[in-house]
Amino acid sequence: MSAPEVSLPADGLIAVVKRDCPTCVLAAPALAALEARGGLTVYTQDDPAFPEAVRMRIDDTALSVSHRLGIEIVPTLIRRAGGEEVERTYGWDRAEWERVSGVTGIGADLPAMRPGCGALNLEPGTLEDLRIRFGETGLNARRIAFGDDEDEIEAIYERGWTDGLPVVIPTERRVMRMLSGTSRDPAEVLGLCPPNLVELTVEKVAINAVMAGCKPEYLPVVLAAVEAALDPAFSLHGVLATTMFVGPVLVVNGPIRRQLSMNSRGNALGQGNRANATIGRALQLIVRNVGGGRPQEVDRATLGNPGKYTYCFAEDEEGSSWEPLSTDFGVSRGVSAVTVFAGYGLQGVVDQKSRTPESLARNFAESLKALHSVKLAPACDAMLVVCPEHERTFREAGWSKARLLEELHRLCEVPGEDLVRGAKGIDEGLPESVLGKTRNKFRPGGLLIVRAGGGAGMFSGIIGGWTGGGFAGSIPVTKEVKS
Repeated sequence: MSAPEVSLPADGLIAVVKRDCPTCVLAAPALAALEARGGLTVYTQDDPAFPEAVRMRIDDTALSVSHRLGIEIVPTLIRRAGGEEVERTYGWDRAEWERVSGVTGIGADLPAMRPGCGALNLEPGTLEDLRIRFGETGLNARRIAFGDDEDEIEAIYERGWTDGLPVVIPTERRVMRMLSGTSRDPAEVLGLCPPNLVELTVEKVAINAVMAGCKPEYLPVVLAAVEAALDPAFSLHGVLATTMFVGPVLVVNGPIRRQLSMNSRGNALGQGNRANATIGRALQLIVRNVGGGRPQEVDRATLGNPGKYTYCFAEDEEGSSWEPLSTDFGVSRGVSAVTVFAGYGLQGVVDQKSRTPESLARNFAESLKALHSVKLAPACDAMLVVCPEHERTFREAGWSKARLLEELHRLCEVPGEDLVRGAKGIDEGLPESVLGKTRNKFRPGGLLIVRAGGGAGMFSGIIGGWTGGGFAGSIPVTKEVKS
């Protein structure tokens, strides 16, 4: 798209004003005085009849001149020479106006200084429209035109670009606004997105973040989640292709949680919080729309799980006596980060009677040993989501997270006699070579602990994972959130 022609005086003074600005109204006599001396051009943003004291006014309600000049505050006074800008000031400051204009005694009857007002060309939506009009979008993705009679939502369904729920239409304006949430180049390639190994750019992430319903300020978290999911250790292609139930589970740590008002407390893993819901959904839509990971195609899950729509929550760091999850992966406390874990569903751990850490840990361990199958070990990774009331039991007893992990690993040692095929009348199981030995339910480092949930209720949860057990799987990955 070619930029519209905007002609500007090669020499002299330019003023940009709007009636809906008290300082512009205040400065109108000074503009009239400058016009009387010659060489002043006034552009008005909102009312072509303003300012009445100036005879030669130019209508800039289309804001083309304001955009080309990069006006941020009105009034703005600019001096040009030889077709180039040489001086600029904004608001009303008599000394500055005298310096820029070279005229002394301007507005002698006016106050010495008044702040200006925001320019109309920078208003939300308007700036994006101007950048589209001037061909300054920086967007490279292919545009899809819908027919005049097409319902856009239905057209997106027909083309397979949705997860089954309606999405937000990713117009140029919305995508540009989404990209304002990051300083990263829209053309930056983050990696190859499985399963089709398509180049995934920041722009494509922004498009799907719009579709998911994200706000621009969520985009850095989505980008960090994408980078974590594309890490080879996470094995995103395997997460898709396995017939297991898993999908990406996102846990957010650091100051960004509070900045985005993410939910880490009551119903943290449920519905109702925009950031939680849309950040996780954006990653799922990227995998579908960019990578081509669709159910019953490369996504081979036998059952899947509802978390494959979205599975994202924040850890309750403020209420916790433990170090946050991100520190387990080398990120300093106080640094915003996202951990991506290949997990499924939520298995509840109900314990309203235990008042000692030993009893509660045993309940956790027995529940953990049921993951995948009571006959398999090592079987999978797991994320233990400890509720505040349960965490309090460990805190009051002086148990650190490391102490709890150590105890759980000890309790998750299973005798081979319980694991062999046929034991307990179950044909599933391990070969007889494990007899006389023990096997741990989890690989070293395969058990993660986070704190989240409401303040009432002794109900923790287990998110089973997919890795370990002697076969190729997925390893959790943490990435810092960048602006």
